[in-house]
Amino acid sequence: MALSAWIQFLEGVAADTQLRCTTLFRSAGIALRPSPDATERFGLVVFGTVNDRVLGAVRACADGAIVLAVCVSAARVQPADAWAIPRAGARDVLVWRSVPETADQVVARFERWNRVEEILDSARVKNTLVGCSPKWRTLLRSVIEVAAFSQSAMLIMGESGTGKELIAALVHDLDRRSEKGKLVVVDCTTIVPELSGSELFGHERGAFTGASNARDGAFAIANGGTLFLDEIGELSLPLQAQLLRTVQEHHYKRVGSNVWQQTNFRLICATNRDLEAAVANGQFRADLYYRIADCVCRTLPLRERKEDVLPLASHFLTRASPGNGLTLDEPVREYLLTREYPGNVRDLRRVVAVLCHRHAGLGPITIGDVPEEERPTAGARADGWLDGFESAIGQALELSVGLKDIGRAASETAIKLALEREHGNLHRAANRLGVTDRALQMRRASRATH
Repeated sequence: MALSAWIQFLEGVAADTQLRCTTLFRSAGIALRPSPDATERFGLVVFGTVNDRVLGAVRACADGAIVLAVCVSAARVQPADAWAIPRAGARDVLVWRSVPETADQVVARFERWNRVEEILDSARVKNTLVGCSPKWRTLLRSVIEVAAFSQSAMLIMGESGTGKELIAALVHDLDRRSEKGKLVVVDCTTIVPELSGSELFGHERGAFTGASNARDGAFAIANGGTLFLDEIGELSLPLQAQLLRTVQEHHYKRVGSNVWQQTNFRLICATNRDLEAAVANGQFRADLYYRIADCVCRTLPLRERKEDVLPLASHFLTRASPGNGLTLDEPVREYLLTREYPGNVRDLRRVVAVLCHRHAGLGPITIGDVPEEERPTAGARADGWLDGFESAIGQALELSVGLKDIGRAASETAIKLALEREHGNLHRAANRLGVTDRALQMRRASRATH
């Protein structure tokens, strides 16, 4: 796979070291551009020391690219300094005492990240797990990493309506086993205690009254595929104990049988409970928790990804009325953005369905399509986006941060987020911010020099 990236050298890198790095990267097959370029997905930032100027430059470079930071320093880099680099926006940090003989570390990361981004931007992800907010894309990247490059068990925790089942389906879909079986879904809230053994492990003929035939349970059906235990937090402690051996060793016995059977499945569990708190208060077994939580995914409530409300609404409009090209009038867009969604994405989907059912004609959906009981009350705030902003400013004031620094942080954050929303496209980011391309370029250049 052909790789390309821009490269920028910062403080503390001697001319001969710059030449050796450039030669190394090119010999590894990486086509290099000499400075940050919005057309490139990847960037290399090479420096010899960590200070505020370097961190500021990394922050500016990471606006529209996936940045790998490389510190070439004979001196030991302090852990605190190393951690500051990803906080500034770098995806990863390599620390070299000297320039190595090969760039395998760099190539491996770029190849992995490139594949993750390809999957993230593919139709099978974008058309089901809709959203463009940075938090949402970061969450999906972590899911893709686990799904496509491991067989680890995953625990998905989050509020109802945040897409836990869709994420489980994505993990199964991206699983790269050559002869993958089916996705088997077990709703733990519907398991009757008296029949739980049969549901999960199966039973032999005559094992109990009414067992006229032998039956496979969920663990057998999921052999070769994926077992999704939805709402696992609802299982009783005795049933949790029964799961331990099968989850750990992938062995089980049918009810009424003395024969151990083998099953091979990938395990995904989901819950709207805080299982860590449940473990602490004795409501969930710690030994089971650590067996199902190789990787933990915490889904986001819609209030934490408000930028995705309108893309999701457009998605649901298309699904509810395919081919009609329905759009939303400006007051309706504002209404959807400022409305509360206690049921999260599921709640938004319901609201959009109601709007579609009430709408007549081919024009945009208007405020008349909003049911009376759903309409905002008189005097309701249309500036709900300020709530989190006011909280952040309040915290800054408590820390005695001055107006100049607050303003600069607000501008830098707005630029960073606009570029992320537009995937590094400077022109579209400038339009979103209401400034010219030139003004945005000058602001970015100013940030890089501070």
